[in-house]
Amino acid sequence: MTTTLITPPPATDPAPPLRLSLTPSQERCRLDGAWWPHSRDLQAELPPLVAELDHRWGRITHATVNRQLWPKIPYQVRTGAHTVRLGWFDAEQDPYEITLLSYEINRWDLLVLPPETDPATARRLMAAASRAGNLESASALFDPASTTRWGAARWEAAAPREWRAHGTTVLEER
Repeated sequence: MTTTLITPPPATDPAPPLRLSLTPSQERCRLDGAWWPHSRDLQAELPPLVAELDHRWGRITHATVNRQLWPKIPYQVRTGAHTVRLGWFDAEQDPYEITLLSYEINRWDLLVLPPETDPATARRLMAAASRAGNLESASALFDPASTTRWGAARWEAAAPREWRAHGTTVLEER
């Protein structure tokens, strides 16, 4: 007599919730929100983020990160219906930031909290990064005493310049 044992497949854990906070308006801010991934695995963490942002910001096509937070950075990540190409920087990009680009020809910058951040600190930083009118860089939010000005040239280039001539001040709008 032959006995066949059928074991049920192991129960899969439901996907952990996406920890994301976005600025409430289109107001010009340094950061567009904050993302708190559950691990340092971009292959696993990026698809849920992109799935959420695709319908809000248009199809995300590219992302850049700083290598400091991500030990392995693939060239691309399959995110359901499409693929997102990844790039990385060292000195050129804030270590605590991810930049996302979409077909809409738009760019968004999110604060990235390391997965091991304690919940109280994470709540505080996510609220600060997603506050309308925030002008702080991601690293400045982590360490207000920091003198590193990541992305300052890009941010300051978009600000109006002030010209002084013959005792008058003129603001040049860009």
